[in-house]
Amino acid sequence: MRILLAASIALALPAAAFANGEESSTPTKPKCESGFVYDASTKKCKSKNGHTLTVDELYQEVRSMSYVGRYTDAQDLLAQMPADDDRTLTYLGFTNRKMGNTDVAMEYYAQALAKNPANILARAYMGQGFVADGKISAALEQLREIRAHDGAGTWAEASLRTAIATGKTVDW
Repeated sequence: MRILLAASIALALPAAAFANGEESSTPTKPKCESGFVYDASTKKCKSKNGHTLTVDELYQEVRSMSYVGRYTDAQDLLAQMPADDDRTLTYLGFTNRKMGNTDVAMEYYAQALAKNPANILARAYMGQGFVADGKISAALEQLREIRAHDGAGTWAEASLRTAIATGKTVDW
């Protein structure tokens, strides 16, 4: 019953819950082969080192690569982003967690949260890592923190709440 309730609540969230730049949907753009990124200004795949992408565009490309499981390529792009940016740290955590480096991932999430305690995406991903490790009380603490940082009704809250209820983590 808890599983059905959590799933129905997560599916019923309005699209407005994903405003303010929070992750809301799966990235959609042309797929580039490994070692290349999509450059919107030229509308072509370019070498990951020969692009004209801004930091925000790099961030979106990292999301796209991560979505399709290209974690190493995503980490190559993250190396080109500001190392102290909480988004960079969050995705270094995410890619490491997905590659099985849980301890390293948790360190990156902690660094992201030290930079920006209101980074609800880092909290959601960290919480999902806790769920995967069976540390439900730690995941619940991240859920409380998401809500305390105005994250109620967001993808971050819904995904972590569902992961806690079902034991299954989600990426997007």
